[in-house]
Amino acid sequence: MLILSSFSSKVPAFLRAIMPRGSMTVHEQSWNAFPYCKTELTNPDYMKDDFLIRIETMHLSDRGTTKNALGLSRDVLNERKVVRIDIANDNEHLSAADILDNTRPSTFRPVNTGRGPLEQQWQTNCEPVMCAYKVITVKFKWLGLQTMVESYIQKQYPRLLCKFNRELFCWMDRWHGLTLAQIRLIEEETQRALDEMRKTGDPRGMTASEH
Repeated sequence: MLILSSFSSKVPAFLRAIMPRGSMTVHEQSWNAFPYCKTELTNPDYMKDDFLIRIETMHLSDRGTTKNALGLSRDVLNERKVVRIDIANDNEHLSAADILDNTRPSTFRPVNTGRGPLEQQWQTNCEPVMCAYKVITVKFKWLGLQTMVESYIQKQYPRLLCKFNRELFCWMDRWHGLTLAQIRLIEEETQRALDEMRKTGDPRGMTASEH
């Protein structure tokens, strides 16, 4: 799947000030071979090979105990920083704007499955359970800005992933029990909606001003 989107509202003001007009259009490509998935964000029209965000995911039926779920090399493991995300914890990773009563796993009670709310020690006690292991690779080659921007991007992903997965859990009654064909139809409808939003240019989702 290929998605084109503008991320001008999602970058800090200092970067918007120096980026040329039209340079902040990102190509997002995703590959789904569950339990392995990959998403790549690129900027081929301006930064070309100097910009890349790659998100690789492996879904495993465990409680976060696998040390190298994506088979990283020794060199990459030595550089890796592990960040644990507890979607039921309101006090880490999130901004105040992210914490909404209708997407709070610690109080959510699904109608169809009984898989909630997520109480203390849920990561130890809940059944069934799945851990999504993610490796996020960032490249932003720009003299004088590389370290700052790469660090900024890496710091945003725990918040983004925590917020997204809280919503996914609390929308369980909408998707639990759907067939693969129904899910594919939703994906196609979502793609069309995203294309329309891209044409309007209005900000959607998280913005840099919220940080």
